[in-house]
Amino acid sequence: MRQASHAFRVSFAVRTARGATHVSSATLIDKYRNLIYSIPIKYGATPEDAADIFQSVCVELLSELPRLRKRASFRSWLITVTAHQAFQWKRKTRRRAEEELTPAEEERLETDPSPDLVEQVQREQVMREAVAELSPRCREMITLLFFHEPQLPYRDVARQLGLAVGSIGFIRGRCLKRLQRMLEDRGF
Repeated sequence: MRQASHAFRVSFAVRTARGATHVSSATLIDKYRNLIYSIPIKYGATPEDAADIFQSVCVELLSELPRLRKRASFRSWLITVTAHQAFQWKRKTRRRAEEELTPAEEERLETDPSPDLVEQVQREQVMREAVAELSPRCREMITLLFFHEPQLPYRDVARQLGLAVGSIGFIRGRCLKRLQRMLEDRGF
């Protein structure tokens, strides 16, 4: 059920964004910003270069969106476009360093993203979307406990959330069960 509603929301966002309204385009970019940004990082880009690639992908997204036919394959299309941009960046970077690539190295730098990369970034996006749909308290707790660097002790998490230290483990367990159900509903 959740998967169907998620597909509907993406389809609606793409359909609305195709109408070129600023708000819907911004919503679509906001929804996929972490996905877009993560791919260049996986290709070895610096945060600054990843931001440049992000901008380039957003420009391409906005210009190509009116021609997008299969709304259901939007995420795959976006991953492919981003991977191509990241690949072009990597190729340009290597050329600037005046490192000549051997034919074997050139072959390894595929223009299409590897199936493993596509699967990994899709799974990461599913995880981000599921965490975003948690209640605010669960979302903040999961983020503080599992996505914060360096990892925070329960004492600090409890202080930030305004909870007793002894309740963190119990609430964390409930939040993780909700997250697990959401991920299972999405086929994760």
